[in-house]
Amino acid sequence: MKTVAVLDFGGSNLRSVAKALENVAGGVHRVVVSDSAQALRSADRVVFPGQGAIGDCMARLKQLRLDEPLRDSITDKPFLGICLGLQTLMDESEEDGGTQGLGILGGTVVRFADGLTDLSTGERLKIPHMGWNQVIPRIDHPLWSGIVPGARFYFVHSYYVQPRPQLIAGTTSYGVDFASAVASNNIFAVQFHPEKSQSAGLTLLSNFLNWKP
Repeated sequence: MKTVAVLDFGGSNLRSVAKALENVAGGVHRVVVSDSAQALRSADRVVFPGQGAIGDCMARLKQLRLDEPLRDSITDKPFLGICLGLQTLMDESEEDGGTQGLGILGGTVVRFADGLTDLSTGERLKIPHMGWNQVIPRIDHPLWSGIVPGARFYFVHSYYVQPRPQLIAGTTSYGVDFASAVASNNIFAVQFHPEKSQSAGLTLLSNFLNWKP
């Protein structure tokens, strides 16, 4: 049986991600929630979920000595980043007074500007961006298989990534058009929460488990 490691760095929402993965694993994949470097290295696939502040996340990874094993795992096996799991892939973030990321993918993380308005209606938008919103695929990718372009996914975030343009796999509009999914070789990472996104989210997770980059 193949193993999917869900990285446990002490953040929230890990169990709901694990449960969603178990729901689509079909008895083929064993889902393990772990803060063990060995678990990351021995797993067939790695999922890095997370909510909260990137400064705390990066500090915890270093405290647990997971930053280097995580870098190694990201480079040599199918990897799915969710929310903070996307943002930490960038070079740096504006959050917490400026935080260095893992630098796996080139780019920065910035905060939604105050006073944003909806591009269609002119309605004032709240920060954080919270709730359902459309994701428009920008590339043909196996993880979009079976998902209707413009399907709605669930978001909770105040910061978003600005990656290199060639990495953008999907975009979403919230006062600005921002990258809500990125892809590079064996890496796919999203700003939204597939584990909270009902059928579209479960389809994406199932696609990830069957993905052969």
